[in-house]
Amino acid sequence: QKQLVESGGGLAQAGGSLSLSCESSGFTLDYYAIGWFRQAPGKEREGVACISNLGGRTEYADSVKGRFTVTRDNALNTVYLQMNNLEPEDTAIYYCAKKTNPYCSGVATYDLWGQGTQVTVSQ
Repeated sequence: QKQLVESGGGLAQAGGSLSLSCESSGFTLDYYAIGWFRQAPGKEREGVACISNLGGRTEYADSVKGRFTVTRDNALNTVYLQMNNLEPEDTAIYYCAKKTNPYCSGVATYDLWGQGTQVTVSQ
């Protein structure tokens, strides 16, 4: 019943942009922080960004600061990740995940994950 579905991945050239979407269903989105993660083949999963339940706080990995922006529209049950000035190192499968509380900070687990969407950036 509870579900997250990512979309918007695809091919981009270095310096280009992509916008990812994460659509939720089966739960009340405005109670929960949502994180974005990525994983490239043979590499560790990396936390990319997080947005608190009402969008008031955001956090970013150092590797994407100044290039990526996470936003949300709870009325549309959707969280977004705008990716600008893409680099080949951004190539990965991108996942959104539901945190177990409203906050990006603090210790908490992610209890629901999407299926992922592939982002490929060419030089």
